[in-house]
Amino acid sequence: MTGEDFGLFQITIGEDDRPSGPSAVPASAPLAVRMRPRSLDEIVGQTHLLTPGSPLRRLIDGSGAASVLLYGPPGTGKTTMASLISTATGGRFEALSALSSGVKEVRAVIDTARRRLAGGRQTVLFIDEVHRFSKTQQDALLDAVENRIVLLVAATTENPSFSVVSPLLSRSLVLQLTPLSDGDLTELLGRAVADERGLAGAVVLAEDALDHLVSLSGGDARRGLTALEAAAGAALDRDGDGDPVVVTLADVESAVDRAAVRYDRDGDQHYDVISAFIKSIRGSDVDAAVHYLARMITAGEDPRFIARRLMIHASEDIGMADPTALQTAVAAAQVVALVGMPEARLALTQATIHLATAPKSGGVVSAIGAAMADVAAGKAGLVPPHLRDGHYPGAKSLGNAQGYLYPHDDPDGVVAQQYPPDQLVGVDYYEPTDHGYEREIGGRLKRLRSIVRGRRRAR
Repeated sequence: MTGEDFGLFQITIGEDDRPSGPSAVPASAPLAVRMRPRSLDEIVGQTHLLTPGSPLRRLIDGSGAASVLLYGPPGTGKTTMASLISTATGGRFEALSALSSGVKEVRAVIDTARRRLAGGRQTVLFIDEVHRFSKTQQDALLDAVENRIVLLVAATTENPSFSVVSPLLSRSLVLQLTPLSDGDLTELLGRAVADERGLAGAVVLAEDALDHLVSLSGGDARRGLTALEAAAGAALDRDGDGDPVVVTLADVESAVDRAAVRYDRDGDQHYDVISAFIKSIRGSDVDAAVHYLARMITAGEDPRFIARRLMIHASEDIGMADPTALQTAVAAAQVVALVGMPEARLALTQATIHLATAPKSGGVVSAIGAAMADVAAGKAGLVPPHLRDGHYPGAKSLGNAQGYLYPHDDPDGVVAQQYPPDQLVGVDYYEPTDHGYEREIGGRLKRLRSIVRGRRRAR
Protein backbone atom coordinates (compact mmCIF):
# COMPACT_ATOMS: atom_id res chain seq x y z
CA MET A 1 0.00 0.00 0.00
CA THR A 2 1.23 3.47 -0.82
CA GLY A 3 -0.29 6.77 0.29
CA GLU A 4 0.03 10.24 -1.14
CA ASP A 5 -1.42 13.47 0.24
CA PHE A 6 -2.61 15.83 -2.48
CA GLY A 7 -4.10 18.34 -0.04
CA LEU A 8 -7.73 17.70 -0.97
CA PHE A 9 -7.59 13.91 -0.99
CA GLN A 10 -5.73 11.25 0.88
CA ILE A 11 -5.03 8.77 -1.91
CA THR A 12 -4.48 5.12 -1.16
CA ILE A 13 -3.36 2.99 -4.10
CA GLY A 14 -3.74 -0.75 -4.11
CA GLU A 15 -6.17 -1.18 -1.18
CA ASP A 16 -9.74 -1.84 -2.31
CA ASP A 17 -11.69 -2.53 0.85
CA ARG A 18 -11.60 0.92 2.42
CA PRO A 19 -13.80 3.85 1.36
CA SER A 20 -12.21 6.58 -0.70
CA GLY A 21 -12.89 10.25 -1.46
CA PRO A 22 -12.40 13.58 0.28
CA SER A 23 -10.51 13.34 3.52
CA ALA A 24 -11.59 15.06 6.71
CA VAL A 25 -10.35 18.64 6.72
CA PRO A 26 -8.52 19.63 9.92
CA ALA A 27 -9.20 22.97 11.58
CA SER A 28 -5.60 23.97 10.87
CA ALA A 29 -6.11 23.68 7.10
CA PRO A 30 -6.12 26.90 5.03
CA LEU A 31 -9.44 28.72 4.86
CA ALA A 32 -9.77 27.94 1.13
CA VAL A 33 -9.55 24.21 1.89
CA ARG A 34 -11.94 24.36 4.86
CA MET A 35 -14.53 26.20 2.78
CA ARG A 36 -14.42 23.82 -0.17
CA PRO A 37 -18.05 23.03 -1.16
CA ARG A 38 -19.36 19.68 0.08
CA SER A 39 -22.42 19.55 -2.18
CA LEU A 40 -23.94 21.05 -5.32
CA ASP A 41 -25.86 23.55 -3.22
CA GLU A 42 -22.62 25.05 -1.89
CA ILE A 43 -21.05 25.63 -5.32
CA VAL A 44 -20.87 29.32 -6.21
CA GLY A 45 -20.76 30.27 -9.89
CA GLN A 46 -20.55 28.02 -12.97
CA THR A 47 -24.33 28.10 -13.34
CA HIS A 48 -23.93 27.52 -17.09
CA LEU A 49 -22.57 24.03 -16.32
CA LEU A 50 -24.98 23.10 -13.52
CA THR A 51 -28.40 23.51 -15.11
CA PRO A 52 -30.78 20.57 -14.55
CA GLY A 53 -29.93 17.70 -16.88
CA SER A 54 -26.53 19.09 -17.84
CA PRO A 55 -23.69 16.55 -18.22
CA LEU A 56 -21.76 17.91 -15.23
CA ARG A 57 -24.80 18.01 -12.97
CA ARG A 58 -25.66 14.43 -13.90
CA LEU A 59 -22.12 13.38 -13.04
CA ILE A 60 -22.20 15.14 -9.68
CA ASP A 61 -25.67 13.73 -8.98
CA GLY A 62 -24.27 10.28 -9.71
CA SER A 63 -26.42 9.62 -12.80
CA GLY A 64 -23.75 10.15 -15.47
CA ALA A 65 -20.81 8.04 -16.58
CA ALA A 66 -18.64 10.13 -18.87
CA SER A 67 -15.01 11.14 -18.57
CA VAL A 68 -14.57 14.90 -18.33
CA LEU A 69 -11.89 17.52 -18.82
CA LEU A 70 -12.52 20.50 -16.55
CA TYR A 71 -10.86 23.52 -18.11
CA GLY A 72 -10.64 26.95 -16.52
CA PRO A 73 -8.58 29.46 -14.57
CA PRO A 74 -7.32 28.71 -11.05
CA GLY A 75 -9.80 28.99 -8.21
CA THR A 76 -12.95 28.35 -10.22
CA GLY A 77 -13.95 24.96 -8.79
CA LYS A 78 -12.25 22.28 -10.89
CA THR A 79 -10.90 20.27 -7.95
CA THR A 80 -14.14 20.76 -6.01
CA MET A 81 -16.17 19.28 -8.84
CA ALA A 82 -13.77 16.34 -9.13
CA SER A 83 -14.32 15.71 -5.42
CA LEU A 84 -18.10 15.79 -5.78
CA ILE A 85 -18.04 13.49 -8.82
CA SER A 86 -15.91 10.96 -6.96
CA THR A 87 -18.29 10.98 -3.99
CA ALA A 88 -21.36 10.63 -6.23
CA THR A 89 -20.06 7.61 -8.17
CA GLY A 90 -19.36 5.57 -5.06
CA GLY A 91 -16.39 4.07 -6.84
CA ARG A 92 -12.79 3.82 -5.80
CA PHE A 93 -11.04 7.16 -6.07
CA GLU A 94 -7.46 7.44 -7.30
CA ALA A 95 -5.52 10.61 -8.00
CA LEU A 96 -2.37 11.43 -9.90
CA SER A 97 -0.55 14.71 -10.19
CA ALA A 98 1.01 15.41 -13.57
CA LEU A 99 3.88 17.06 -11.72
CA SER A 100 5.02 13.86 -10.03
CA SER A 101 3.60 10.92 -12.02
CA GLY A 102 4.90 9.17 -15.11
CA VAL A 103 3.70 6.44 -17.48
CA LYS A 104 4.60 3.80 -14.89
CA GLU A 105 2.25 5.30 -12.32
CA VAL A 106 -0.53 5.72 -14.89
CA ARG A 107 -0.31 2.07 -15.94
CA ALA A 108 -0.22 0.88 -12.32
CA VAL A 109 -3.49 2.71 -11.58
CA ILE A 110 -5.10 1.34 -14.75
CA ASP A 111 -4.03 -2.24 -13.95
CA THR A 112 -5.52 -1.91 -10.47
CA ALA A 113 -8.70 -0.39 -11.93
CA ARG A 114 -9.04 -3.28 -14.40
CA ARG A 115 -8.91 -5.85 -11.59
CA ARG A 116 -11.33 -3.76 -9.54
CA LEU A 117 -13.79 -3.52 -12.47
CA ALA A 118 -13.76 -7.31 -12.80
CA GLY A 119 -15.12 -7.34 -9.27
CA GLY A 120 -17.88 -4.90 -10.21
CA ARG A 121 -16.38 -1.71 -8.85
CA GLN A 122 -15.66 1.45 -10.86
CA THR A 123 -12.53 3.57 -10.45
CA VAL A 124 -12.56 7.35 -10.67
CA LEU A 125 -9.16 8.67 -11.74
CA PHE A 126 -8.51 12.31 -10.99
CA ILE A 127 -5.54 13.92 -12.77
CA ASP A 128 -4.61 17.43 -11.77
CA GLU A 129 -2.79 19.65 -14.27
CA VAL A 130 -3.27 17.11 -17.05
CA HIS A 131 -1.77 19.58 -19.54
CA ARG A 132 1.61 18.82 -17.98
CA PHE A 133 1.35 15.16 -19.00
CA SER A 134 3.45 14.30 -22.03
CA LYS A 135 1.84 12.88 -25.18
CA THR A 136 3.07 9.42 -24.17
CA GLN A 137 1.49 9.72 -20.73
CA GLN A 138 -1.80 10.92 -22.23
CA ASP A 139 -1.77 8.12 -24.80
CA ALA A 140 -1.42 5.61 -21.96
CA LEU A 141 -4.90 6.65 -20.76
CA LEU A 142 -6.76 6.18 -24.05
CA ASP A 143 -7.79 2.52 -23.86
CA ALA A 144 -8.78 2.77 -20.20
CA VAL A 145 -10.92 5.85 -20.84
CA GLU A 146 -12.55 4.48 -24.01
CA ASN A 147 -13.49 1.17 -22.36
CA ARG A 148 -14.46 2.87 -19.08
CA ILE A 149 -11.93 0.95 -17.09
CA VAL A 150 -11.55 4.30 -15.36
CA LEU A 151 -13.84 7.30 -15.22
CA LEU A 152 -11.39 10.11 -15.90
CA VAL A 153 -11.82 13.49 -14.29
CA ALA A 154 -8.96 15.73 -15.43
CA ALA A 155 -8.35 19.35 -14.49
CA THR A 156 -6.37 21.88 -16.51
CA THR A 157 -5.82 25.62 -16.62
CA GLU A 158 -4.76 25.33 -20.27
CA ASN A 159 -6.93 25.20 -23.36
CA PRO A 160 -7.27 21.43 -23.99
CA SER A 161 -7.25 22.04 -27.75
CA PHE A 162 -3.57 23.00 -27.39
CA SER A 163 -2.45 20.82 -24.47
CA VAL A 164 -4.40 17.54 -24.66
CA VAL A 165 -4.00 14.95 -27.43
CA SER A 166 -6.92 14.73 -29.86
CA PRO A 167 -7.86 11.08 -29.13
CA LEU A 168 -8.25 11.87 -25.43
CA LEU A 169 -10.27 14.99 -26.24
CA SER A 170 -12.66 12.97 -28.40
CA ARG A 171 -13.25 10.47 -25.57
CA SER A 172 -14.10 13.11 -22.97
CA LEU A 173 -16.54 15.90 -22.29
CA VAL A 174 -14.72 19.24 -22.25
CA LEU A 175 -16.35 21.61 -19.78
CA GLN A 176 -15.07 25.18 -19.49
CA LEU A 177 -15.26 26.93 -16.13
CA THR A 178 -15.24 30.72 -16.00
CA PRO A 179 -13.86 33.19 -13.44
CA LEU A 180 -16.25 33.91 -10.60
CA SER A 181 -18.23 37.13 -10.83
CA ASP A 182 -18.01 39.89 -8.23
CA GLY A 183 -21.39 38.76 -6.92
CA ASP A 184 -20.17 35.16 -6.61
CA LEU A 185 -17.08 36.28 -4.71
CA THR A 186 -19.09 38.53 -2.39
CA GLU A 187 -21.31 35.58 -1.50
CA LEU A 188 -18.33 33.28 -1.04
CA LEU A 189 -16.42 35.67 1.23
CA GLY A 190 -19.52 36.39 3.30
CA ARG A 191 -20.08 32.69 3.78
CA ALA A 192 -16.46 32.17 4.86
CA VAL A 193 -16.81 34.92 7.48
CA ALA A 194 -19.96 33.40 9.01
CA ASP A 195 -19.57 29.63 8.54
CA GLU A 196 -18.32 27.47 11.42
CA ARG A 197 -15.84 25.88 9.05
CA GLY A 198 -14.47 29.31 8.26
CA LEU A 199 -14.04 32.30 10.56
CA ALA A 200 -17.21 31.50 12.53
CA GLY A 201 -18.25 35.13 12.94
CA ALA A 202 -15.02 36.17 14.66
CA VAL A 203 -14.69 39.11 12.25
CA VAL A 204 -16.89 41.51 10.35
CA LEU A 205 -15.85 42.85 6.95
CA ALA A 206 -16.05 46.60 6.37
CA GLU A 207 -17.75 47.36 3.06
CA ASP A 208 -14.67 48.87 1.46
CA ALA A 209 -12.56 45.96 2.72
CA LEU A 210 -14.97 43.51 1.10
CA ASP A 211 -14.91 45.45 -2.16
CA HIS A 212 -11.11 45.40 -2.14
CA LEU A 213 -11.00 41.66 -1.45
CA VAL A 214 -13.35 41.05 -4.37
CA SER A 215 -11.12 43.18 -6.58
CA LEU A 216 -8.00 41.38 -5.41
CA SER A 217 -9.58 38.01 -6.12
CA GLY A 218 -9.78 38.60 -9.86
CA GLY A 219 -12.37 35.82 -10.26
CA ASP A 220 -10.30 33.32 -8.24
CA ALA A 221 -12.07 31.94 -5.14
CA ARG A 222 -8.87 30.53 -3.65
CA ARG A 223 -7.07 33.85 -3.97
CA GLY A 224 -9.96 35.72 -2.35
CA LEU A 225 -10.20 33.32 0.58
CA THR A 226 -6.44 33.37 1.10
CA ALA A 227 -6.46 37.18 1.18
CA LEU A 228 -9.42 37.17 3.58
CA GLU A 229 -7.64 34.77 5.93
CA ALA A 230 -4.52 36.95 5.97
CA ALA A 231 -6.50 40.15 6.58
CA ALA A 232 -8.63 38.55 9.30
CA GLY A 233 -5.52 37.25 11.00
CA ALA A 234 -4.01 40.72 11.02
CA ALA A 235 -7.21 42.23 12.45
CA LEU A 236 -7.51 39.58 15.18
CA ASP A 237 -3.86 40.05 16.18
CA ARG A 238 -4.55 43.76 16.53
CA ASP A 239 -7.85 43.61 18.40
CA GLY A 240 -8.86 40.09 19.36
CA ASP A 241 -10.82 40.85 22.56
CA GLY A 242 -13.64 38.36 22.11
CA ASP A 243 -16.10 40.54 20.20
CA PRO A 244 -16.28 40.39 16.39
CA VAL A 245 -13.39 42.40 15.02
CA VAL A 246 -13.90 44.72 12.08
CA VAL A 247 -11.58 43.93 9.16
CA THR A 248 -10.80 47.30 7.62
CA LEU A 249 -9.48 48.29 4.23
CA ALA A 250 -6.13 49.03 5.90
CA ASP A 251 -6.05 45.45 7.25
CA VAL A 252 -6.54 44.07 3.74
CA GLU A 253 -3.96 46.39 2.22
CA SER A 254 -1.37 45.59 4.88
CA ALA A 255 -1.94 41.84 4.61
CA VAL A 256 -1.89 41.67 0.84
CA ASP A 257 0.70 43.70 -1.04
CA ARG A 258 -1.00 43.42 -4.41
CA ALA A 259 -3.16 41.14 -6.50
CA ALA A 260 -1.23 38.33 -8.12
CA VAL A 261 -1.42 38.66 -11.87
CA ARG A 262 -3.30 35.76 -13.45
CA TYR A 263 -1.00 34.97 -16.31
CA ASP A 264 0.71 31.78 -17.49
CA ARG A 265 3.59 32.46 -19.86
CA ASP A 266 3.21 29.01 -21.43
CA GLY A 267 -0.54 28.83 -21.62
CA ASP A 268 -3.87 30.34 -22.50
CA GLN A 269 -3.48 33.58 -20.57
CA HIS A 270 -0.27 34.28 -22.46
CA TYR A 271 -2.12 34.21 -25.77
CA ASP A 272 -5.22 35.98 -24.46
CA VAL A 273 -3.31 38.92 -22.95
CA ILE A 274 -1.02 39.47 -25.93
CA SER A 275 -4.08 39.28 -28.20
CA ALA A 276 -5.87 41.90 -26.11
CA PHE A 277 -2.70 44.03 -26.11
CA ILE A 278 -2.43 44.07 -29.91
CA LYS A 279 -6.17 44.58 -30.42
CA SER A 280 -6.14 47.51 -28.00
CA ILE A 281 -3.32 49.14 -29.98
CA ARG A 282 -5.14 48.46 -33.23
CA GLY A 283 -8.29 49.98 -31.73
CA SER A 284 -6.35 53.08 -30.62
CA ASP A 285 -7.19 52.51 -26.93
CA VAL A 286 -3.89 53.62 -25.45
CA ASP A 287 -4.98 53.10 -21.84
CA ALA A 288 -6.06 49.50 -22.37
CA ALA A 289 -2.85 48.83 -24.29
CA VAL A 290 -0.72 50.16 -21.42
CA HIS A 291 -2.76 48.05 -18.96
CA TYR A 292 -2.07 44.82 -20.85
CA LEU A 293 1.58 45.80 -21.21
CA ALA A 294 1.77 46.25 -17.44
CA ARG A 295 0.22 42.81 -16.89
CA MET A 296 2.81 41.19 -19.12
CA ILE A 297 5.72 43.03 -17.52
CA THR A 298 4.49 42.30 -13.98
CA ALA A 299 4.06 38.61 -14.82
CA GLY A 300 7.63 38.37 -16.10
CA GLU A 301 6.88 38.04 -19.80
CA ASP A 302 9.97 37.99 -21.99
CA PRO A 303 10.41 41.65 -23.08
CA ARG A 304 11.87 40.46 -26.39
CA PHE A 305 8.54 38.80 -27.16
CA ILE A 306 6.69 42.06 -26.46
CA ALA A 307 9.16 44.01 -28.63
CA ARG A 308 8.75 41.56 -31.50
CA ARG A 309 4.97 41.95 -31.41
CA LEU A 310 5.27 45.74 -31.43
CA MET A 311 7.52 45.61 -34.52
CA ILE A 312 5.07 43.33 -36.30
CA HIS A 313 2.14 45.54 -35.35
CA ALA A 314 3.91 48.69 -36.58
CA SER A 315 3.79 47.35 -40.14
CA GLU A 316 0.64 45.27 -39.85
CA ASP A 317 -1.79 47.89 -38.55
CA ILE A 318 -0.05 51.24 -39.06
CA GLY A 319 2.32 50.87 -41.97
CA MET A 320 2.65 53.96 -44.13
CA ALA A 321 0.02 55.90 -42.18
CA ASP A 322 2.94 56.65 -39.83
CA PRO A 323 6.26 55.32 -41.16
CA THR A 324 7.99 56.36 -37.91
CA ALA A 325 5.99 53.78 -35.93
CA LEU A 326 8.23 50.96 -37.15
CA GLN A 327 11.31 53.01 -36.30
CA THR A 328 10.02 53.50 -32.75
CA ALA A 329 9.23 49.80 -32.35
CA VAL A 330 12.66 48.77 -33.62
CA ALA A 331 14.29 51.30 -31.30
CA ALA A 332 12.37 49.82 -28.34
CA ALA A 333 13.62 46.34 -29.30
CA GLN A 334 17.17 47.69 -29.36
CA VAL A 335 16.71 49.18 -25.87
CA VAL A 336 15.49 45.78 -24.66
CA ALA A 337 18.60 44.13 -26.14
CA LEU A 338 21.15 46.77 -25.09
CA VAL A 339 19.77 47.98 -21.75
CA GLY A 340 17.46 45.25 -20.49
CA MET A 341 14.81 45.28 -17.83
CA PRO A 342 13.55 46.97 -15.77
CA GLU A 343 14.59 50.17 -17.57
CA ALA A 344 13.51 48.85 -20.96
CA ARG A 345 9.90 48.90 -19.79
CA LEU A 346 9.92 52.64 -20.44
CA ALA A 347 10.92 52.17 -24.09
CA LEU A 348 8.26 49.45 -24.47
CA THR A 349 5.69 51.80 -22.97
CA GLN A 350 6.77 54.66 -25.26
CA ALA A 351 6.47 52.40 -28.29
CA THR A 352 3.07 51.15 -27.11
CA ILE A 353 1.78 54.70 -26.70
CA HIS A 354 3.19 55.74 -30.10
CA LEU A 355 1.56 52.81 -31.88
CA ALA A 356 -1.77 53.11 -30.06
CA THR A 357 -2.09 56.82 -30.86
CA ALA A 358 -0.78 56.58 -34.44
CA PRO A 359 -3.14 56.70 -37.44
CA LYS A 360 -3.98 53.17 -38.59
CA SER A 361 -3.82 51.48 -41.98
CA GLY A 362 -3.98 47.89 -43.10
CA GLY A 363 -2.56 48.81 -46.49
CA VAL A 364 0.71 46.93 -46.03
CA VAL A 365 -1.06 43.69 -45.11
CA SER A 366 -3.60 44.06 -47.90
CA ALA A 367 -0.93 44.79 -50.50
CA ILE A 368 1.28 41.78 -49.75
CA GLY A 369 -1.76 39.56 -49.19
CA ALA A 370 -3.24 40.37 -52.59
CA ALA A 371 0.10 40.00 -54.34
CA MET A 372 0.80 36.63 -52.72
CA ALA A 373 -2.71 35.45 -53.59
CA ASP A 374 -2.03 36.22 -57.26
CA VAL A 375 1.31 34.39 -57.10
CA ALA A 376 -0.38 31.39 -55.48
CA ALA A 377 -3.00 31.45 -58.24
CA GLY A 378 -0.27 31.15 -60.86
CA LYS A 379 -0.24 34.77 -61.92
CA ALA A 380 3.52 35.01 -61.96
CA GLY A 381 4.33 35.43 -65.63
CA LEU A 382 7.67 36.15 -67.19
CA VAL A 383 9.78 39.09 -66.10
CA PRO A 384 9.66 41.66 -68.93
CA PRO A 385 12.86 41.30 -71.03
CA HIS A 386 14.07 44.86 -70.41
CA LEU A 387 14.05 44.21 -66.61
CA ARG A 388 16.01 40.96 -66.73
CA ASP A 389 19.62 40.64 -65.61
CA GLY A 390 22.07 41.63 -68.30
CA HIS A 391 25.32 41.09 -66.38
CA TYR A 392 26.43 37.80 -67.88
CA PRO A 393 27.78 36.70 -71.26
CA GLY A 394 25.04 36.03 -73.77
CA ALA A 395 22.40 38.07 -71.96
CA LYS A 396 22.29 40.63 -74.74
CA SER A 397 21.77 37.99 -77.42
CA LEU A 398 18.74 36.78 -75.45
CA GLY A 399 17.28 40.28 -75.46
CA ASN A 400 17.76 40.73 -71.73
CA ALA A 401 18.12 44.26 -70.33
CA GLN A 402 17.57 45.77 -73.77
CA GLY A 403 15.53 48.94 -73.87
CA TYR A 404 15.54 49.51 -70.13
CA LEU A 405 14.96 53.17 -69.21
CA TYR A 406 17.05 54.38 -66.28
CA PRO A 407 14.73 56.62 -64.18
CA HIS A 408 17.60 58.83 -62.93
CA ASP A 409 18.27 59.92 -66.48
CA ASP A 410 14.84 61.56 -66.55
CA PRO A 411 14.57 65.06 -65.02
CA ASP A 412 11.53 63.94 -63.01
CA GLY A 413 13.08 60.63 -61.89
CA VAL A 414 10.06 58.69 -63.15
CA VAL A 415 9.54 57.18 -66.62
CA ALA A 416 6.81 55.36 -68.45
CA GLN A 417 7.87 51.71 -68.43
CA GLN A 418 6.34 48.27 -67.88
CA TYR A 419 7.47 46.66 -64.64
CA PRO A 420 5.03 43.81 -63.86
CA PRO A 421 4.54 40.66 -65.98
CA ASP A 422 2.12 41.08 -68.89
CA GLN A 423 -0.88 39.56 -67.12
CA LEU A 424 -0.55 41.89 -64.14
CA VAL A 425 -0.24 45.20 -65.94
CA GLY A 426 -2.60 47.70 -64.35
CA VAL A 427 -3.19 45.67 -61.17
CA ASP A 428 -3.21 47.80 -57.96
CA TYR A 429 -2.12 46.03 -54.79
CA TYR A 430 -1.45 48.92 -52.46
CA GLU A 431 -4.41 51.15 -51.67
CA PRO A 432 -3.52 53.97 -49.26
CA THR A 433 -6.11 55.21 -46.81
CA ASP A 434 -6.66 58.87 -46.01
CA HIS A 435 -5.24 58.33 -42.51
CA GLY A 436 -2.11 60.14 -41.41
CA TYR A 437 0.78 60.23 -43.85
CA GLU A 438 -1.06 57.96 -46.29
CA ARG A 439 -3.24 60.92 -47.17
CA GLU A 440 -0.18 62.45 -48.85
CA ILE A 441 0.95 59.13 -50.32
CA GLY A 442 -2.45 58.61 -51.95
CA GLY A 443 -2.20 61.68 -54.19
CA ARG A 444 1.46 61.02 -55.04
CA LEU A 445 0.78 57.34 -55.80
CA LYS A 446 -2.00 58.28 -58.20
CA ARG A 447 0.39 60.52 -60.14
CA LEU A 448 3.19 57.91 -60.11
CA ARG A 449 0.94 55.18 -61.48
CA SER A 450 -0.30 57.51 -64.21
CA ILE A 451 3.27 58.29 -65.33
CA VAL A 452 4.69 54.76 -65.06
CA ARG A 453 1.76 53.31 -66.96
CA GLY A 454 2.23 55.88 -69.71
CA ARG A 455 -0.91 57.87 -69.23
CA ARG A 456 0.80 61.23 -68.68
CA ARG A 457 4.14 62.91 -68.03
CA ALA A 458 5.48 63.99 -64.64
CA ARG A 459 5.26 67.60 -63.54
